[in-house]
Amino acid sequence: MFNGGVGAVTGDGALQAKVGDRVRMFVGNAGPNLTSSFHVIGQIFENVYGEGGSTNAEHNVQTTLIPAGGSAVVEFGATVPGDFVLVDHAIFRAFNKGTLGILTVSGPENKKIIAAVQSGLTGTPAK
Repeated sequence: MFNGGVGAVTGDGALQAKVGDRVRMFVGNAGPNLTSSFHVIGQIFENVYGEGGSTNAEHNVQTTLIPAGGSAVVEFGATVPGDFVLVDHAIFRAFNKGTLGILTVSGPENKKIIAAVQSGLTGTPAK
C-alpha cells in the first residue's frame, strides 16, 4: 500500500502535479521481506537514486527495485496531462493488496509528445 492505507493515494488523495512540474517521489519499502518493483505507468524515471541516496543516479529507468527495508528517490518531468498509475510491478500486490496510487497531472496537452489518432471508416489513420 502507499501512504499507510489501501487507496490512500487514489481518489481525493491522489498525488497532484501540473504539466511542466518536476516530480520527485520518495518511495520506501517497509517489507518486511519482499522487494518492490516500483513503476509509474506512462512515465520513465529520468533519475533514480537507489537506497534513497543522493550521489549515484541511474538514468532513464522504467521500473526500479526497492529492497525490503530500503528506499529510492525517483524523478521525472510531468510532460502531458492525465492520470498515471503508481504500482508495485509485482502486480498481485497492486490489484489484490492495494499497492497502487494515482498521480493526476493537469494542464494543457502537448501535441508534440502525444496526440490522439482517429481512424476513418476504412480503419486507416486520419491525416
